[in-house]
Formats: sequence, structure tokens, C-alpha cells
Amino acid sequence: MYCVGDIVIYGTQGICKVDAIGPLPMSFADKKRQYYTLRPYYSPEMVIYAPMDNQAIVMRSPLTREQAEDLIAQIPSIETAWIVNEKEREVQYRQALHTCNCRELVKIIKTLYNRKAARAQRGKRGTAVDERYFRMAEEQLYGELAYVLGIEKSAMPEYIARCIQEEA
Repeated sequence: MYCVGDIVIYGTQGICKVDAIGPLPMSFADKKRQYYTLRPYYSPEMVIYAPMDNQAIVMRSPLTREQAEDLIAQIPSIETAWIVNEKEREVQYRQALHTCNCRELVKIIKTLYNRKAARAQRGKRGTAVDERYFRMAEEQLYGELAYVLGIEKSAMPEYIARCIQEEA
């Protein structure tokens, strides 16, 4: 259970702050059901009401700084997930995004980066589906890492590349 003021990862919304806990402040709402009132860190104008008993959407604590640094150091060794069938690939990407597992997000990003490069070598452009999942995985992963490490989200690709280069 989380407390007011806690920072959490909430599904594909990413970093959120728990603003309140209790029944929904709407007249039509079931007053017996408890909700977290969440504010996405990168979209503070937005409000999310998350049922406390919801098991469908992942809600977890963010990585620690040490876990984030360890994950970045492991990026070169994280395997890609090459799936030939496009429908299966999209299903796997969607499932990985909903797990909120940073290693799975890295796997998506690496896979799609390599796939885009391979297509470019053959004179083809990346697909819209690949681009959409690539951006979603980056947004989710970079948002959490940036928050935890105290870095601007837009600076994460360069920061990760520099860390990996220093490790090599």
C-alpha cells in the first residue's frame, strides 16, 4: 500500500505522485471503494483515479538509483526479442509495455533499433507500428530513469550512451 506523497510507477503512465487516497470525489461513485488519486510527473495537469484493488494495471515503486545504474550497465548484455510474425511481435511489445519491467522495455528498444537499422540497410523505412512501440518504450523507460537519476528525460539517450561507452 502506498501513502500520500509517494512516487509510484503506474502502468504505461509512468512516474506518478500519490496526491490522495480515498473514495472518488464524485457524487455517482461508490463510496466504499478506495482509490489512489495520481498525478503523472510529466503531465501534472492530468489526474488518474486508480482503484486500490485493481490488479490489471501494474503499480510499483520506481527503481532505486543503484538499480537504475545497474540496469544501464547491463544494457549491452540484454538480449533482443526478434519475432518475424508482425502480429505476434506487436502482441509481445504491448505485453512488455504493460509489465512496466525496465529490462523488457530495454529489450523492446534494442530490438526495434536493430530492426530499423536492418530495414534502412535494405533501403526500407521503419514501420509505423515499430515506431509507435519504440517511442512508447522510450517514454516509459527514460521517464523513470530520468526521475530516479535526476536528469532531464530528453538527456537520457545521451547519458545512457555515455555510461555504456565508459563501461566498455
